Amino acid sequence: MKKVPNRNQFSKILGLSLIAFLLFVSPLTAQDEPAAEAATTEVAAGAGDAKNGKALFNQNCAACHALNRKMTGPALENVESRLSEDEGLGKEWLYAWIKNSPGVIKSGDAYANKIYAEYNQAAMTAFPTLSDSDIDDILAYTAAAPAAAPAPVAGAAQANATTTGSAGVSNEIILGALVLVFGLLVVMLLLVNKTLQRIAQANGIVIEKDSASKRTPIWKAFAQNQFLVLVTAIVLLLGSAYFAYGWMMQVGVDQGYAPIQPIHYSHKIHAGDNKIECKYCHSSARVSKHSGIPSLNVCMNCHKSVYEYTGNPEGPSQEDLANGYTNEFYTGEIKKLYKAVGWDEETQNYTGDSQPVEWVRIHNLPDFAYFNHSQHVSVAGVECQTCHGPVEEMEIMYQYSPLTMGWCIDCHRETNVKVEGNEYYEKIHAELSKKYGVENLTAAQLGGLECGKCHY
Repeated sequence: MKKVPNRNQFSKILGLSLIAFLLFVSPLTAQDEPAAEAATTEVAAGAGDAKNGKALFNQNCAACHALNRKMTGPALENVESRLSEDEGLGKEWLYAWIKNSPGVIKSGDAYANKIYAEYNQAAMTAFPTLSDSDIDDILAYTAAAPAAAPAPVAGAAQANATTTGSAGVSNEIILGALVLVFGLLVVMLLLVNKTLQRIAQANGIVIEKDSASKRTPIWKAFAQNQFLVLVTAIVLLLGSAYFAYGWMMQVGVDQGYAPIQPIHYSHKIHAGDNKIECKYCHSSARVSKHSGIPSLNVCMNCHKSVYEYTGNPEGPSQEDLANGYTNEFYTGEIKKLYKAVGWDEETQNYTGDSQPVEWVRIHNLPDFAYFNHSQHVSVAGVECQTCHGPVEEMEIMYQYSPLTMGWCIDCHRETNVKVEGNEYYEKIHAELSKKYGVENLTAAQLGGLECGKCHY
């Protein structure tokens, strides 16, 4: 019988199978991109433009009013029809009320004085700059049926799982087809292998199996080479010492620490999207050693009116959707805030039933290290991002800098003090320039490297 080496006869078969596989799959995956749905607003004949009315409502009314709930002012959904049916008041009354509510109250109008008394005798802000057509647009928006809220999205995979229409094929069907084709390929290869072995036996061909020549095992050859063993031992010892030193130097360094807080607070939304200054919430950083944890009353300055999150105008990113950061998630966190401060959304009053929020501290210096925020923020003019990183981009706040002594010393050596217009440093800079010819003044030259400055 003729002997031939077994060089894996399946390479050609596998290549042909892959070609067939690609030809089968390509029609399924060549889907047309779904057309983007254009948002349309139905405007009744003679009515205002609800789309423009939404923009005007958000600019002028949303701070005190919502469509479907009482806030600082009453709910405004279908306000025109409700006033017409319940009070017999038409658009002309609304025009007068919106443009000059104090004047309508002083005129003795019964319904105007009823609303004035119901809302703690706080007159609505007058909007004389709004035209009748602007008010028509706002009323059209309040009369429009609210759009159905989108279902919460659990992840990016679910967000992308959309069909291409009645003529398209869903991703689930494509995935199932791929699994089926792969299974058929495996079965086909097994059958081909079995068939080739039968043909070889029938023709008297003996398939020789590749057999490696006998050689000394690698571990035994390594053990017999004493020089190689010695070099390896030295390398291992030095490497172990290096990594042990690096690990010990990280003890107490919490760079990257990002704990989960009891109420999710997005610096990305507040400091980034809404441009809220850091020192508005952390006001004590200007005058105190500590930056302080903002009181929940500071949060309620805005969230008395902002009771739900409507999202970024550009829409949530895929990363946010993958992490579950949907509008519903953020609105739920606002409800946690209300529960903590004891805020009743219906009556728009505090109930007195408040609960402490156990915030988890992120930045924590050792007790033997002294750091004063006001000295750096108010006197030196150091920006918050210098130490805390790009806070305006952080969804979850984390420790950006290592906060080690070496990191502080490097900053004191390299950072020039801002002396222009800063009376605190002007005299010192003038004296040092006279004596030493100092052009740029650093914290190190002011004694910033003395041990007693930070350890006392």
